[in-house]
Amino acid sequence: MIKTRRYYASGALSAAFYDVVTEADPRLGDDLEVYASLALSGGSILELGAGTGRLTAGLAERGFVVAGVDLAANMLARAGTRVAALPTEVAARIELRQGDMTSLDLGQAFDLVVCPYFTLAHVPTGSAWRNTFGVAARHLKPGGLAAFHLPRLAAMRSLTKPDPTQAVLDQPIGEGRRLRLYVLERSFREAVGRLDQVLDYVVTDAAGRTLQRSAERLTYYMADPGPWASEAGLTLDRPLVELGGIGDVWVFRRG
Repeated sequence: MIKTRRYYASGALSAAFYDVVTEADPRLGDDLEVYASLALSGGSILELGAGTGRLTAGLAERGFVVAGVDLAANMLARAGTRVAALPTEVAARIELRQGDMTSLDLGQAFDLVVCPYFTLAHVPTGSAWRNTFGVAARHLKPGGLAAFHLPRLAAMRSLTKPDPTQAVLDQPIGEGRRLRLYVLERSFREAVGRLDQVLDYVVTDAAGRTLQRSAERLTYYMADPGPWASEAGLTLDRPLVELGGIGDVWVFRRG
């Protein structure tokens, strides 16, 4: 059995090349514009699962004040590098914090809470989802919105058996190197709405020799978020916003 590590773990190539993969992923659609449209000009935004700061920086560049929170220190370090390269007036609108979205308490309220790019789906449904919706509600001003980007169950269920020899991503990353991404394993457990995949990140030199390799297990959990949102005092605000054909943004409002 192939040895795997957890996605985004310390030393994982998924963290090192997160920006390469997201930039090449058409399934994200124009998610930045979706989130930017949900808050009033100059409003405050809490981002749960800020990662390397792709959205954090983009929202701050549009004039929002953004607090970006992530559990992974290696991802936040990359976000810090991104923020440091921004113009001073933009960087001043950003605060990065390490924290767990299932138990976070910043002691302040925001106009908008966003949980992008399947972040909630990384944790099991049940108490983790209940707690995360509670965190979102606790950090919202009355009437504020919370947006969660979640995978579409039907799309995840219909994924075919992968060909582990066929790269699903092949991108140049400078100095003659390439990043190739393979799906080694994929399974779907209908009873619990759980998709498991093993993704193999391979970095090669100009001659095609392997320089780095990391097989990583990525799991998504899927369910209707409505009951957990309702329990937290949030109500669905509008029809689902489709992104990239495999996911939707669910937008809830705090009463």
